[in-house]
Amino acid sequence: MNHYETVFILNPVLSDTQIKETVQKFNDYLVSRGAEMISKEDWGLKKLAYPIQKKKSGFYHLFEYKVAGEEIAAFELEFRRDDSVMRYLSVKLDKHAAAWAKVRTERVKSSKK
Repeated sequence: MNHYETVFILNPVLSDTQIKETVQKFNDYLVSRGAEMISKEDWGLKKLAYPIQKKKSGFYHLFEYKVAGEEIAAFELEFRRDDSVMRYLSVKLDKHAAAWAKVRTERVKSSKK
């Protein structure tokens, strides 16, 4: 199983309920494929660097997980099929990036307390 990180941007016109349902849908998809979820982060509404679909902001979410490499193509296909997703990026983490992600996750958890 490889270590991955996926950031995706959801359309800003979605309601809170629709955002939660969409994020849960992608989470459930990964778990059903045997993924081990390491962390999930909601970065909230952020301004985009450039307009996408005539929108200037979007809801950012980050998933960090471990899954077999052949599952990524099907996972990204789900992003392309969903109209509420404006952009996504999946990255395979090497051992150094995984260590940094662990430090970042711990820092986020400690700041929320």
